[in-house]
Amino acid sequence: MSNDAGSASPAADQDPFAPIPVDLKNPTTAIFLAWLIPGAGHLYQGRRGKGILFLVCILSIYFLGLSMGGGRVVYAKWDNEEKRLPLICQLGVGLPTLPALAQSLLVRQKMDPIEIAGVRFMAPPIDGEMAELHRTYGYLFEMGTLYTMIAGLLNVLVIYDAGAGPVWMVPDSERKKRAKDEDEDDKSEPGVKKSESKESSASA
Repeated sequence: MSNDAGSASPAADQDPFAPIPVDLKNPTTAIFLAWLIPGAGHLYQGRRGKGILFLVCILSIYFLGLSMGGGRVVYAKWDNEEKRLPLICQLGVGLPTLPALAQSLLVRQKMDPIEIAGVRFMAPPIDGEMAELHRTYGYLFEMGTLYTMIAGLLNVLVIYDAGAGPVWMVPDSERKKRAKDEDEDDKSEPGVKKSESKESSASA
């Protein structure tokens, strides 16, 4: 049976808590894909379980937050009027946030941003539009911003896992058991050495 790492399950006589080798393929490519689309880096590595999990969960959080604010909680703006710091976190999701940069560029060039179904999707607010957005969506606008930020920060952890591989940890109960076994072995060793010395002296 294969696992998330794409390797065979360890045999019964092997340590079940031993780290399983993971083929990370090209870590640089995996990191880029993991940033571009959450979970894509793991799918590239053949780690399908994690890849699908990250793809579904992170994008669900992101698009749920985006919908809370009518597609306006993600936007790029960095001027004397506003420095949109949440965008730094939101960019962690990669491709889904890039339209905000394109819309910002259009506004900077004094061009009309692209509208989808009459909504200035991911376009930076202008001419006091932010107040209108808060009146329309209320607290959902801030909640949507928070959700999209969380999705971006979660994907940073996913990117790290794609580049460095999974963290190997021995359960605390197993660690205590092994420490106890080592103590018992240390206590039994002096007795073994003493009996061996007696046998050697008798044979002499």
